[in-house]
Amino acid sequence: MINSGDTAFVLISATLVFVMTPGLAFFYGGLVRKKNVLTIMIQSFISLGIVTAIWVLGGFSLAFGPDVHGIIGNFQYFGLQGVGMSPHPTYGPTIPFLVFFAFQEMFAIITPALITGAFADRVSFKSYLKFLVLWSILVYIPLTHWVWGGGFLAQMGVVDFAGGIVVHTSAGIAALASVFFVGKRVIVPGEKATPHNIAFVALGTALLWFGWFGFNGGSALKANGLAAIAFVNTDIAGSMAMITWLLISWIREKKPTMVGVLTGSVAGLATITPAAGYVMPWAAVIIGILSSIVCYIAVQVRIKLEWDDALDVWGVHGVGGIFGSILVGVFAVSAVNGTSGLIEGNVQQFLVQTFGVVFTALYAFVVTYLILKVINVFDSVRVPEKVEIQGLDTSLHGEAAYDL
Repeated sequence: MINSGDTAFVLISATLVFVMTPGLAFFYGGLVRKKNVLTIMIQSFISLGIVTAIWVLGGFSLAFGPDVHGIIGNFQYFGLQGVGMSPHPTYGPTIPFLVFFAFQEMFAIITPALITGAFADRVSFKSYLKFLVLWSILVYIPLTHWVWGGGFLAQMGVVDFAGGIVVHTSAGIAALASVFFVGKRVIVPGEKATPHNIAFVALGTALLWFGWFGFNGGSALKANGLAAIAFVNTDIAGSMAMITWLLISWIREKKPTMVGVLTGSVAGLATITPAAGYVMPWAAVIIGILSSIVCYIAVQVRIKLEWDDALDVWGVHGVGGIFGSILVGVFAVSAVNGTSGLIEGNVQQFLVQTFGVVFTALYAFVVTYLILKVINVFDSVRVPEKVEIQGLDTSLHGEAAYDL
């Protein structure tokens, strides 16, 4: 039977997750150079429209339709046939199936938008639109089915409460593949590549953190104790990670930076996402602290190796998602959500979590690279150097964020 409290809670959570995509636009927009602000913001905003169309026209059905050999769903829900006001026995038995559709749609929207931070400042909008469609269909939808839709990873026992594998691992590793394919940005002598508007970054972080409560808490699909623990774990991990990153960067860089504080919080939020509904709050403290240490190291490795992941999507989202998904197999306790990890003697869960993230990473990397290679055959993925130096906002879109 439909529960009005659960329904209202998941609808509000879906709205919070929706806000994360405009939040991401501000977060990324502040981090890039001022000549490319609108370019990266439109890459996030257009995902709201295009991915919604994909989700309605078969995407949701392929992800959550009846399983076909553990690989993909069928087209039973094409055009939202059978997705209405009645609940589904598996996907939220106390909420209308249409509410579950809306909630999952918001996850599908933000995931490919996350990737854009890696290839910021140098990819054509036309090629990005092709990438957005192909990546959603060939990477995100299959992964969603394998983990959340009853596919083979779920059948093996892999769990992911709110997207550490499906969202952050896939997007973070896809970001790395795009960096290798697209190459480094062109930065002319004397030009700064530092964030142009840290106030935008702060606003974006605030919207992301705000939305993350719906992202993780809403994944309980009920207004209950599980939602409460996921909500609290989200806040704890983000807070602990923020403090830890501040301390590390302050010691190493001699100054407490705003960007460091904001980056640390996002690392903690990404890392707790897969574990939010499986661990106790004390574990969220440990996960938050460790997330900053691990992600900070990843960013330093990226810098040393000279990978031009412009906004550190791999180091923060990718590494955070992988690390958090594995930590589910360490800190999960059965009293929270029926899943146990190493601390309760369950080695099997740790092993399947590790396999899940390794398989996802390999799949996302290979398919992303191939998608970009195919697109590049028909139309150059990267803009000409002249356009890149001038700035993508005026060259591609005929607009400027700051026409002073």
